[in-house]
Amino acid sequence: MRSLIAMYQRIGLVPLIIIGLILGVLIGWLAPDTGIALGLLGTLFVGALKAVAPILVFILVIAAISQHRSGNEVFVKPVLIMYMFGTFLAALTAVGASFLFPTELTLVNATIEQVPPANLKEVLTNLLMNLVANPINAIAEANYIGILAWAIIIGFALRQASDTARTVVGDFADAISQVVKWVIALAPFGILGLVANTVAETGFGALAGYARILMVLVGCMLFIALVANPIIVLIKTGKNPYPLVFTFCANLVLPPSLPVVRRPTFPSI
Repeated sequence: MRSLIAMYQRIGLVPLIIIGLILGVLIGWLAPDTGIALGLLGTLFVGALKAVAPILVFILVIAAISQHRSGNEVFVKPVLIMYMFGTFLAALTAVGASFLFPTELTLVNATIEQVPPANLKEVLTNLLMNLVANPINAIAEANYIGILAWAIIIGFALRQASDTARTVVGDFADAISQVVKWVIALAPFGILGLVANTVAETGFGALAGYARILMVLVGCMLFIALVANPIIVLIKTGKNPYPLVFTFCANLVLPPSLPVVRRPTFPSI
């Protein structure tokens, strides 16, 4: 069993996802009944991601705020400015790409149950009510506004706690992060199930639409990763960011056991 897990890890996540895509297409095409049955893998994977994401955000924010020591510089302001600017560039890129490459998708369940807010007052009311929502319900319903609000409050409260309590919170955050890594490691099986089920139910016509939007998404991500973000780093640090960018890409694509270019040090902010 350990040898199989080790071999699985040596292959690398990205190659395994590509293999899962190819197998999903073949299974959904050649054996539709099997493809529909394998859809359970995709449902379980998506459900696991939705389940663990709110807990991860809640615990990580609490741990980050509670671990801060008074008097230590954290450089939050420049990081937030660059994050907001980078997010704006990403949104602008996505909107531009959606107009340049419009795509129509065939959805299995296209029923819309939610009603949009009628006016600004209703928007603000919903926002404020989400802020003061029960924290347990906020996590269960993936209400990230309420999750962030309560996590910030609890994090500041835990600053007055003992070192042991803060250590426990930090260890718990590390444990949740490890669980997320385990879930992400199962992404090839989830992708296989989702693709096989989609091909089996809707055929290659719908898959072509998904492939087109996937290419648009990947293109936007590559533009942000290889053009927009390096420009931000270059303006902020005055150093060439591409050695770090290419090293990150190599570590992302290649299996962990293979040697890659020496990791450069992060530029100081």
